[in-house]
Amino acid sequence: MVALGAAELLLAGSTDYEAAIHKVSLIEHDRLKPGSRVELTLAELNAYARQEVAEVAPDGVRNARLELGPGTATATALIDFGKLRRAEGKPPGRLLAYLLDGERPVTITARIRSSGGTATVDVERVEISDVTIEGRLLDFVIHNYVMQAYPNAKVGEPFELGHRIERLDVQPAAVGILIGR
Repeated sequence: MVALGAAELLLAGSTDYEAAIHKVSLIEHDRLKPGSRVELTLAELNAYARQEVAEVAPDGVRNARLELGPGTATATALIDFGKLRRAEGKPPGRLLAYLLDGERPVTITARIRSSGGTATVDVERVEISDVTIEGRLLDFVIHNYVMQAYPNAKVGEPFELGHRIERLDVQPAAVGILIGR
């Protein structure tokens, strides 16, 4: 009975991932008519995120999960920052390894705004092992660590959505993607 339940969960996750891949492919290959709306459900987004995380950071991130709200997204995961640094080819020194090694629960909450073919993601709050970072300290960390480590990241500034995407409609059950002209 337990094996059957586990198999059903795996198949559901696979189906959700395949549905997400199909929808993303339609968008990326510009196969949708102007005015179309594509819904990526929360289950599809979670299946997609789990697969992407498993490919990008197989050892440093576990239990990645996404929650949505009106115009917001909250990502949670267990992260070993030391393993991530090593996977990037940047092993931390002994002192930094002492601070970074070991899994920690991480939660990131962001507000997502979009219109006119652009979107802006504003990170509002980060929690690492029950320590909350927000406000000016969060801005400092984003500008002096995240942007240094990932210079192509767009945090707090508009970026083009591409593929004729007019806007994203982030709601608790799904993200609606509106295709423009």
